[in-house]
Amino acid sequence: MTEILVLCTANVCRSPMAQAMLARELAVRGQPAWVRSAGIAAGAPRPVPGEVAQILAGYGLDVSGHRSSPVTAAGLAAADLILTLAREHLRHAVVADPQVWPRAFTLRELARRGAQAGPREAGETLGGWMARTHHGRSRLALLGDGEPDDVADPTGGRIGDYQHAAAQISAAVAQIADLGWGMAVRPG
Repeated sequence: MTEILVLCTANVCRSPMAQAMLARELAVRGQPAWVRSAGIAAGAPRPVPGEVAQILAGYGLDVSGHRSSPVTAAGLAAADLILTLAREHLRHAVVADPQVWPRAFTLRELARRGAQAGPREAGETLGGWMARTHHGRSRLALLGDGEPDDVADPTGGRIGDYQHAAAQISAAVAQIADLGWGMAVRPG
């Protein structure tokens, strides 16, 4: 079973959104995966804010049982794929465990680079597809801000900020699932 770890800052907004959306996209494809999320600065377990629950309910997702948790070294090491919501989270993962670099991407970076590398081929492992997608990356890209590849943190903002973040996450998750696990047959 594929293990996917999604990282953001506090693990109460962006990463729970991505976790729920990706878990559903993979389930639709019949792909066994354990999608979990954590935060690089998560403290005591907290639920998602009402805005996140409301936005995800609009996507048909229930995250009422989510409680934030901190990222651990064991969690990073165990993940087959690490997706982050911003470059700062990617930097944290790679500094904490340099061996994760080839399998750690920002969500939007994997969607962009995966589209350039092309979809996973028949018989190709997830690791093989990620290696093709990783090819040519430089650790220097970890420096500075990664605005084109980041999903802005809407915490404390207006409901429109949460909606914008959810839309960016949803689009990237659908693209990654299509590229890495095949196109879903969507109803209607």
